[in-house]
Amino acid sequence: MKRILVIGAGRSAYTLIRYLLNQSMSNDWKVTVADYNLELAKNICLEHINSRPIFFNVNDQQQRENEIKNSDIVVSMLPASLHALVANDCILLKKNLVTASYVSDEILKMSGAAKSNNLIFLNEVGLDPGIDHMSAMKIIDNLKQTGAEILSFKSYCGGLVHPEFDNNPWNYKFTWNPRNVVLAGKGTSKFLNEKKICELEYNNLFKETEIINILDQGDFESYANRDSLSYISSYGLEKIDTMYRGTLRKVGFSISWNSFIKLGMTNDTYSIEDSENLSYYNFIDLLLPKSSKSLEERFCEFLSINIVSEEFKKFKWLDLFTDKIIGLKNATPAQILQKILEDKLSLESKDKDMVVMQHQFIYKVDSKLKKLHSSLVVFGDDQQNTAMAKTVGLPVAISVKLILNGTIKLKGVQIPTKKEIYDPILEELAKNKINFIEELI
Repeated sequence: MKRILVIGAGRSAYTLIRYLLNQSMSNDWKVTVADYNLELAKNICLEHINSRPIFFNVNDQQQRENEIKNSDIVVSMLPASLHALVANDCILLKKNLVTASYVSDEILKMSGAAKSNNLIFLNEVGLDPGIDHMSAMKIIDNLKQTGAEILSFKSYCGGLVHPEFDNNPWNYKFTWNPRNVVLAGKGTSKFLNEKKICELEYNNLFKETEIINILDQGDFESYANRDSLSYISSYGLEKIDTMYRGTLRKVGFSISWNSFIKLGMTNDTYSIEDSENLSYYNFIDLLLPKSSKSLEERFCEFLSINIVSEEFKKFKWLDLFTDKIIGLKNATPAQILQKILEDKLSLESKDKDMVVMQHQFIYKVDSKLKKLHSSLVVFGDDQQNTAMAKTVGLPVAISVKLILNGTIKLKGVQIPTKKEIYDPILEELAKNKINFIEELI
């Protein structure tokens, strides 16, 4: 019997864990689901005969080492900052590791040790990063086989609310970790545009957007996602003119989010004194220049918006100018903003979500310029089988199966850009209705 350890049973792990349990009988697997919230782990396992839900404290070294030692493969669905802690134990105890997170410098440095111990540390095998890499590389490899010269590659992805449940002025609801949404875009975003390296600092990130149309879902807007330059070599596109990876939101979101940045509401570097007793009104008042005008007037003046505009209605809808109490002790502005947004932008019990992705290629073949769009739209089924849980969890789960059955033989630190990894995963994803539609433009 093969023993699988899944650390972390949060929202994105539901489909992953159910897949492993559903296939555990035919594959002779035992699945340990380890989480600090034991009830959460139990609820996902549903008393499956091959499940073992346990309370797990990742900072308990003895427990961590014992559970990893008694497993054949480890899946870390922990926050990205904790993967290295698990990875170090996996090196020591000679266990394979799978994560959905970006490869950190710390993990990357373990590649030699992993390879020498005959291990694979497969990262970036969720949605974005993950399905984006695999679907893009399949097209890139196919185009190269035809002798095409790829001139431009742009890739866009977003987790959004299902259109039928898009019922607020922000056209957005949290479909994944709210803290990650609030802090998204920190640092410098880099991309290549017509052979020119472009860098966008955080204060300008949400000002520079472009409109993208995806199948029958209409228009979205995109802002630059992290460092696109690092994937030029990963994708084998060293001669490309344009390389861009973007995050998708509904049109109008970014300009409003930029107002939060301008106000300092996404700042996570300092705590506000007596924050637990402050009202939303008090919080906004602290961030604005003082004057005799009303808070709403000062707010609009600072942001150069009209008090009767649709833009202002978005902020008023969030109850920013009310006496609601924050209730968070020693909170940073970013933590307070998260609280405000979670009160209004969380998925309701009957809500469903949506994932959209599109790759745009411009290439030359036989001296002719061609454009190709490859698009993905996935809808969630309910609050557990969300589009996000499916698109993050399924590729992780499938990769675990492929490593255990020997289909994936690669060693060292890997991302899913090689045919050995992406072909079988994409094939099974398609059987689960996660497949791309290609259009020659």
